[in-house]
Amino acid sequence: MQTRSQLKMNGFLKISGDYSTWNVYRKSVIICDVTEMFINRALPCGSRTVAQMRQAARSCKQNIVEGISDGTVSAEICIKLLGVARGSIRELLEDYGDFLRQRDYEIWSKDDPRTAAAREYCKKHDEPRPFVAKCRERSDATVANIMLTQIRQLDAMLIAVIKKVEADFIRDGGIREAMSRARRETRGY
Repeated sequence: MQTRSQLKMNGFLKISGDYSTWNVYRKSVIICDVTEMFINRALPCGSRTVAQMRQAARSCKQNIVEGISDGTVSAEICIKLLGVARGSIRELLEDYGDFLRQRDYEIWSKDDPRTAAAREYCKKHDEPRPFVAKCRERSDATVANIMLTQIRQLDAMLIAVIKKVEADFIRDGGIREAMSRARRETRGY
């Protein structure tokens, strides 16, 4: 339990801070940037798929930002927006899979050494510019397979963040409970 002076200093709000340092956000930026490079290079200009992929990548990133920010006042809104981000990224996963399947390109299995190498690279690198530069050097089929790996990793990360928000809510309650608790503790009862 916090003392009165701690409450006055800390308050009851859980301000999220700088989301741009969060790995889940940085991965979403990579996906957004690589997708933009990919659709400009691999898909016909003006196609519906281009618009869908661009919007799915952007929606994931933007909903992470909004979810993290809105988590300050509502765990429910945070979970919903992170869920929307997850839905968007899974839609993009399907688009990359469709690209490979419809063109008769190989879809790497999870046990393929190339998937293992992509998994390892994606796990260790979260700077968008070098990641996009590396993808520019690869074929469209390779980039699509790398993105399948990157998206699956982000999906797992989003699940973990949602579960953490859930666990925090179960442990600490929501903002109304925190407000009441802070008020009672400040008053000394």
